[in-house]
Amino acid sequence: MSQENVEIAKRLMDAYNRRDVDAYVDCATPDFELVPVFVGAVEGGSYRGREGIERVFEATRDTWEDYRIIADDFRDLGDRVLIVGRAEGRGRSSGVSVDAPFGSVVDFRAGKISRIRSYLDHGEALRAADLSE
Repeated sequence: MSQENVEIAKRLMDAYNRRDVDAYVDCATPDFELVPVFVGAVEGGSYRGREGIERVFEATRDTWEDYRIIADDFRDLGDRVLIVGRAEGRGRSSGVSVDAPFGSVVDFRAGKISRIRSYLDHGEALRAADLSE
């Protein structure tokens, strides 16, 4: 089942980069939780369910002229997948370009993604996945 999880994580990243809410929701459990990089920017610290996913896409569209996650490595951890790569984009109001390390720990339940915790530091993502640098 774990290689299937890697494929689901890849589909989810593709859906995010295309801003395809329906494809993203298809990869996730109904009670899905996204803990974003900037937790303080979100009341309660996370986004939940379809409504949360829609809010993430809306916030991304409002904040960034262009923004995507480049996933360089998907590591199969059984019931979790570690994604390591970078985030790149250009701010909508500022026009400032960003190219930063990015990592996510993706938790699975019953063949769907139940939670994603994201980080702007590869080492922090590795530690969250109980791996060392």
